[in-house]
Amino acid sequence: MNTTAPNPAAEHPCSSSTPPFSNCTHCGFCLAACPTYKLTGDENNSPRGRVRLWGEEAAGRLEPDPMTDFYTAECVGCLACETACPAHVPFGELLEQARHQQVQEGRFKPKWPLRIAAHLVKNQAALNLALLPARLLRTLGGSLHRFLFKGNPPVLQRTADYARQLMAQHRPTGPRVALLTGCVMEALFREINFATLRVLVENNVQVVVPETQGCCGAFHEHMGFDGVQELRQRNRSAFSLEEVDAVVANSSGCGYALGKALAGGHPVLDVLTFLGSLETLKKRPSQPGARLYVDLPCHLVHGQKTEGIPANVLDATGLPWELAPAARDCCGSGGAYNIQNPGNATAILRKKSAFLNSAEGAPVILGTSNHVCMMQWNSARSMGLVERPYEVRHILQLLDPERQFTGSTQTPS
Repeated sequence: MNTTAPNPAAEHPCSSSTPPFSNCTHCGFCLAACPTYKLTGDENNSPRGRVRLWGEEAAGRLEPDPMTDFYTAECVGCLACETACPAHVPFGELLEQARHQQVQEGRFKPKWPLRIAAHLVKNQAALNLALLPARLLRTLGGSLHRFLFKGNPPVLQRTADYARQLMAQHRPTGPRVALLTGCVMEALFREINFATLRVLVENNVQVVVPETQGCCGAFHEHMGFDGVQELRQRNRSAFSLEEVDAVVANSSGCGYALGKALAGGHPVLDVLTFLGSLETLKKRPSQPGARLYVDLPCHLVHGQKTEGIPANVLDATGLPWELAPAARDCCGSGGAYNIQNPGNATAILRKKSAFLNSAEGAPVILGTSNHVCMMQWNSARSMGLVERPYEVRHILQLLDPERQFTGSTQTPS
């Protein structure tokens, strides 16, 4: 299904229309869903508090104020409030507009690494080259940062090249899809892209990887940077040239953003949602002792408005599984929120990850479908929030015909 919003024509997603601040009835249903309100108990640090501040500014009853800027920056952008809201306030659009305006006016200044990243992700070749040492370091088990966990990303071979190789070898005859490779996913965590290709081809799915695709624009949306429409147009051009049944994404945040760009064209699906629609899904053998705890990324359930990861897909991992406690609550990653607001992000993760310290299983596996969430969950180890061994995996890695388990404290390829 394609549950994406209409594609706007303006540079910023919300700049072409007046935001519906008046839709908010201040009923308070959003409070229990908001991670920063639950963390602080501060009414201004809640969705209805932020909407009130933005609305007062828009109406001219409140001058631009550091308090408004602070509470805007405090928002994780998880969109759980949209799911909870009976009045259907488009909070995500309002947040994007507020951040964009504050960045343009100099009221909000993203950290310098994020500003550099905003330029790099516009050129995939440059990003791939810049992060080549990081890919190599991951294969060697090294770490320069708490988010840079061990893995086995192909250092030189690109996802597009590997796709052509697999298609020539196996010649699948089933549905045809186009794969969004993602900017950071391709440059740093491309082993997940490779696993995605193997799973799709094993299930008789034809896969094409458009060479001219680029960043989905989610990063710029999160941070309020210019350039969203430029990135969307590039992907509209790249994916519209393909004759496919659907476009699939293996990162829920990227899939949500790409859906906005391709609205009215090819349906954009999370790849796990797509796999769940297949009648005969290849199943992996069981792994004695292992137990899978599934966390649902915010932009999968609250952004794309899905029910979550299909049960038949999770069953196909061959692992006993259950939803992690508070599986639909935010882990604190929030795109780049865990870099911009590390204190709040850590506090959110501390509560959510506590169950891993006593969870049953050997190995204990935390499974999700977003690489940014994977980075956040892995950081619980380096920060000492979780003291026992556990693995963090993308669900596609658990479906991979080349799946391996290490039973170690590191995330394998």
